[in-house]
Amino acid sequence: MSDALRTQLTHLFQVGVAAADPYEAVRTALAEDPFEPALIVSVGKAAMRMAEAALDTLGRGARCLVITNYENARDLDGAEVFASGHPIPDENGAKASQAVLDALEAGAGPVLALISGGGSALLPAPAKGISLEEKAEVNRLLLASGADIRQMNLVRQQLSRLKGGGFIVSAEPHPVRALILSDVVGDDLSTIASGPTAPSLGTAGDAIQMLKRFGLWDYISDSVRDHLAAVGRIRRLKSGDNRLIGSNTQSLRAIAGEIEGVTLLADPVEGDVAEAARLICDQAAKRGFTLWGGETTVQIKGKGKGGRNQELALRIAVEAGKRGWGEWMCLQAGTDGRDGPTDAAGAIVDQGTLGRIAAKGGDIGMYLANNDSYTALSLSGDLLVTGATGTNVADVGILFRK
Repeated sequence: MSDALRTQLTHLFQVGVAAADPYEAVRTALAEDPFEPALIVSVGKAAMRMAEAALDTLGRGARCLVITNYENARDLDGAEVFASGHPIPDENGAKASQAVLDALEAGAGPVLALISGGGSALLPAPAKGISLEEKAEVNRLLLASGADIRQMNLVRQQLSRLKGGGFIVSAEPHPVRALILSDVVGDDLSTIASGPTAPSLGTAGDAIQMLKRFGLWDYISDSVRDHLAAVGRIRRLKSGDNRLIGSNTQSLRAIAGEIEGVTLLADPVEGDVAEAARLICDQAAKRGFTLWGGETTVQIKGKGKGGRNQELALRIAVEAGKRGWGEWMCLQAGTDGRDGPTDAAGAIVDQGTLGRIAAKGGDIGMYLANNDSYTALSLSGDLLVTGATGTNVADVGILFRK
């Protein structure tokens, strides 16, 4: 397919990213209903732009803590910026969490929470008796298990002092307003960043069953098992004003508005990447554009490099080849600009992808078995590298068939 179509798909993706611009979303929300906080806490991959918007709108009178990933961190006048690890929590995240807990418990007054995707790993705050290393290992096991984001967050909440409404508990008795940019399908506030200002997704008992279901119970530390066995209560949100200001759905609508006659898949694309690839190809329009959003999962069995978007794109190429499709092109990417532990947002594949990989001696079956989509797509020249976008509203897929 032509370079012009590749450029068009990239432009459409950027339209979706722009529709989730955190700066404008926060400014609009605060302009429509003013709020005067004593403390601003901004956490997630979009934390920098969200905090900047709040400070520009409200002035620099309130104390402001910003916690984001290393790629997005930068100096911001009037704010204390903490860069920490994602997707695996690290010591810098633990220090940032303690700073947030100290500020909340100091109780200066009303709190404005600015929450975006990635906050779960960036703000670990392990429960008492659990080390950061032990909590990070649980997170690593969950990421490799094939569990979806809701299932992972159900467990994470029970191992944290801030998640599952813990932020609200620490801020009491002061009110908290939360402006939330959703990176999850369905926009469940208890799932976004593991719900620091929303009720828990379940109990410690539910977390134990989840870990056993995925065969992880015997691989976690004694401290984590003991903590979960001893905790039975579900934390309830006592006071909080949660407002959704951006989502995957809004980005898809913006993209659809740029394409005449586009087919928008009715349901978000979720679950295992192999099944998701088959579903997309089953439902794709026979010609023209097909658009979808969502967030898939990958059960990691190999030691390769990649992310869910890259593997989904590669599997779509395999499915299209099996079905004998003619000319086609597909973009699959994460709106945050980073797919897994790689520098790519995703990939743009077409009917020539598999041939280009084979021509360089690559074995597509071997790459998929080893979860090595990054290497395969490097061979075909199909990686999409955008750099960090400063926002995060899950994933976007766009397919064109001639």
